[in-house]
Amino acid sequence: MVSVGLLLLRLVIGVAFIGHGAQKLFGWFGGYGPKGTGGWMESVGIKPGVAMAVMAGLMELVGGVLFTAGLLTPVAAVLIAATMLGAIIKVHAPNGFWSTANGIEFPLTVLVVAVAVALTGPGSISLDALFFN
Repeated sequence: MVSVGLLLLRLVIGVAFIGHGAQKLFGWFGGYGPKGTGGWMESVGIKPGVAMAVMAGLMELVGGVLFTAGLLTPVAAVLIAATMLGAIIKVHAPNGFWSTANGIEFPLTVLVVAVAVALTGPGSISLDALFFN
């Protein structure tokens, strides 16, 4: 049952990150693509905006795919955690803790889930278990 629980965590977080990456890279799912996301990033002091949007999008997309599959799980978790740490530092920290005020609550939760799965392992229902055990 632990592996099923880990699979559920990986699926929800991983698929969400695939979507976030696709928003930044391709403008899918209501996203703004590299140019729109880059413009917003520049407005909050992240420069060069378009390049950083592409980098963040790639980290989210690749991290999400790997996390979902349970493949190279520590690498996937680092990609996800790094993007969340950047979001916390550059966007959410000045707003306090709670999500209702655009605070760190949600990105911190995602960061901790990614790190916890990396420390625990992806479970037996994963490509890591298939290839590396």
